[in-house]
Amino acid sequence: MAAAKPTPTESLSFCLAQLTAAAGEGLGGEKDTATNETPLGRALLSLRTRHVKAAGGIERFRARGGLRPLLGLLRRAAAAGPAPPQEGSGSAPSTVSSTVSAAPTPTSGSAPSAASSSTSSPPVRLRKTLDLALSILANCCTEGACRDEVRRLGGILPLVTILQCVKTDSIQNRTARALGNLAMEPESCGDIHSAGAVPLLVESLTACQDSQCLQSVVRALRNLADSPQHRLALAQQGAVRPLAELLAAAPDPALTSALVRALLELSRGCSRACAEQLSLGGGLGPLVSLASHPKRAVREATILTLANLCAQGLVRPALGNAGGVEVLLGELRQRRGPGGASPASQQPLVRAVCLLCREAINRARLRDAGGLELLMGLLRDPRASAWHPRVVAALVGFLYDTGALGRLQALGLVPLLAGQLCGEAGDEEEEGREAASWDFPEERTPERAEAGSFRSLRSWLISEGYAAGPGDISPDWSPERCPLPEPSEPASPAPGVTSLQTPRTPRTSRTPGTPGRSPGAAPEEPWGHEGPALLLLSRFSQAPDPSGALVTGPALRGLLAYVTGAPGPPSPRALRILARLTCNPACLEAFVRSYGAALLRSWLVLGVAPDDWPTPRARPARRSQHRELGEMLLQNLTVQAESPFGVGALTHLLLSGSPEDRVACALTLPFICRKPALWRRLLLDQGGLRLLLRALTRPAPHPLFLFFAADSLSCLQALVSPTVSLALPPAISLDQDLASPCLYEPLLGSAPTPAPDLHFLLDSGLRLPARRAASATASPFFRALLAGSFAEAQMDLVPLRGLSPSAAWPVLHHLHGCRGCGAALGPVPPPGQPLLGSEAEEALEAAGRFLLPQLEEELEEAVGRIHLGPQGGPESVGEVFRLGRPRLAAHCARWTLGPGQCPRKRALALVGLVEAAGEEVGPLAEALLAVVMGVEAWGKGPNLDC
Repeated sequence: MAAAKPTPTESLSFCLAQLTAAAGEGLGGEKDTATNETPLGRALLSLRTRHVKAAGGIERFRARGGLRPLLGLLRRAAAAGPAPPQEGSGSAPSTVSSTVSAAPTPTSGSAPSAASSSTSSPPVRLRKTLDLALSILANCCTEGACRDEVRRLGGILPLVTILQCVKTDSIQNRTARALGNLAMEPESCGDIHSAGAVPLLVESLTACQDSQCLQSVVRALRNLADSPQHRLALAQQGAVRPLAELLAAAPDPALTSALVRALLELSRGCSRACAEQLSLGGGLGPLVSLASHPKRAVREATILTLANLCAQGLVRPALGNAGGVEVLLGELRQRRGPGGASPASQQPLVRAVCLLCREAINRARLRDAGGLELLMGLLRDPRASAWHPRVVAALVGFLYDTGALGRLQALGLVPLLAGQLCGEAGDEEEEGREAASWDFPEERTPERAEAGSFRSLRSWLISEGYAAGPGDISPDWSPERCPLPEPSEPASPAPGVTSLQTPRTPRTSRTPGTPGRSPGAAPEEPWGHEGPALLLLSRFSQAPDPSGALVTGPALRGLLAYVTGAPGPPSPRALRILARLTCNPACLEAFVRSYGAALLRSWLVLGVAPDDWPTPRARPARRSQHRELGEMLLQNLTVQAESPFGVGALTHLLLSGSPEDRVACALTLPFICRKPALWRRLLLDQGGLRLLLRALTRPAPHPLFLFFAADSLSCLQALVSPTVSLALPPAISLDQDLASPCLYEPLLGSAPTPAPDLHFLLDSGLRLPARRAASATASPFFRALLAGSFAEAQMDLVPLRGLSPSAAWPVLHHLHGCRGCGAALGPVPPPGQPLLGSEAEEALEAAGRFLLPQLEEELEEAVGRIHLGPQGGPESVGEVFRLGRPRLAAHCARWTLGPGQCPRKRALALVGLVEAAGEEVGPLAEALLAVVMGVEAWGKGPNLDC
């Protein structure tokens, strides 16, 4: 059988030739009687079905120059189509009309066709030609190189003209598809907007009934929303409302998916126009319903659209009424669950939930749906630290919701807020003025340069009565200084401390919904990233008994870290919180139990924070102000402690509290009690001091316990003996006593005078000269040894066992009457070297063995001078105490608790003493007790200078 003869349309060259001829001469042509088609029609059909769809076909078509004649054909089709109306909302801009008029004049063969067209329905042949040409162009525009060339050849304006002039569904479908493909390039997208295509596409949404056509138009609008400027332009030209109305009409699944994807793109950075149109178009309810769609892509796009809408305050109440709060909370909870999504995918939902807290109606829904627990979970999650400032600012909305505040406090909000005070601000996007609360929609004010943090809180100021409206807010306010007066101010307990008192403002009665005093007349306060946390903490501090939440270690540390570590002056609100707590009698026991009073003194008065112990750290230089604040706060606690209520509370804690409470009470009393009758009764008569001393070697109940204890004992010593502690004993130089004559040295020369009549033999073989009479009278031991009935009484060479030369040296000097000649300093090692096992310990043991008490005292004095004098440090105190000698223990206690001693050195010395004492706390307790009670006189101790 002979092979079938190939048709001309199988050749790309033939098709391009027909296309070129039609673009240059006209759209008509003689009809083929066999096929009832023109050669152009057959060529276009072959290009669409065979050449363009083949592998690499689009690239070959472009490389052979097919796009230029194809676009020329479309220009002729646009010129031959129905004339566009002169006016109307859907008319193309003047650029389109001018382009159409500039097209080549149709040939005589096509003129009747153009002249006979008076409606939007073109002739059948022209419509088929347009269908095929537009289909080929849309397919070609799926590749980037073709899109660039179509734009370069000016192919966008003819498409917009066809969209305007030819209202057939199939033509509109293919034109919208081609425009949608072209809009995938940013440059082409801008040209399409400039050509006036958006109003025409919007018109197609309302006029077209075909689902395929609607999907193409919706897709084109979605691709045209590629930037914030283009999304705003689409919303302002009314593109969102028809989409919402179509979605509300329950379209088929394919169109529903296209609509949801388009609304997601249009709602990114949601503008006010977008939110208004979507709400007016009835799209909120359908979106909430589609959040449970079985298709994941539809479900996720819907949820993100709802999250985007939350950026506009005007739509949030309606969104909450439609069930959006529960939907967003449920989705965020699911994404945060085990195996949930990444933090990046949670970010828009976190932002949406926080924005929903700005309206009262949505706060109630959020609270009932478990939103408080979810927000608290975010605050506890270190991976969500970038969102923590946003979450805290959202919780400010619950400031006067007593039930919600109680729930938040039970969930542990206060310590988390305290930790936020010194945290860094997250890199979150600032909210625009449109995101402000819609509880007071009349707040809308003209645009002005305002920071996002101020804009986001302005509605709250009005809703809570701090301002009657936007007009009451001073234009001089800066975003960083947002005055937020508090309902009540505590009376200052220390009138003499004026520089730290917070500004006094008149109290005003305020009821919900009624304005308070004008903020323009109120003193301004700093408002940084810590402002929302401080506002919530201030609200908690105004409770009748805030001790359970605020007077705790974490909360106090957070407040003090902010006050002392803020780069600038701290907010007066933080100072008021601390003053309010210390002035509240209900907080006294909590300050005692939590070592809060000791922490205030350590951090503010002494300048030692928990992070500074035991290794010091550089702190901002405002020590005098911090000290003044600390003394004022301690004075507040003193007023409470010395009141009848405070006396009863402290007595109950000391006598009937738990062992931990009793120790904490004993340690705190010297800081907050100044009445002698009170502290003597509690600490001395009722055993509080001994209780504290016995607790030194137990497991520390607080990281700074030993620092607190050393400071407490020092304060108590100053209370017991104020006159003794006024001055230190004079410094004693190490060589001060070297001028005392040495009576043993004459025996050591080559011609000793008098001559020795005795030698002591050491284990090393060394012979040391001595006088028998002087040695026998020095101690009962040598009297019995040298003048009694022992054999040594008749020997000229008497052995001394277990004695090194250095340890024997002070013994021989002492036997011959030397007192203070410096021989006792010889066996003492320098500071930094251990004393246990040293020759000094050997000499002390020998002095005790040979019954030489004065030598023992002289050796102990020498140890104290070297290790507890100016050259010694706190690390030497424990070494001296390890020798286990009572007099040295007293020296150690005096060095540790000495007046004027550096608080850090005092605490380090006490740490060394506790480590040296081990489980035998008795000697240490007795030594410290003797020093505190003033039993030991200063003249018996070593030099105490640092």
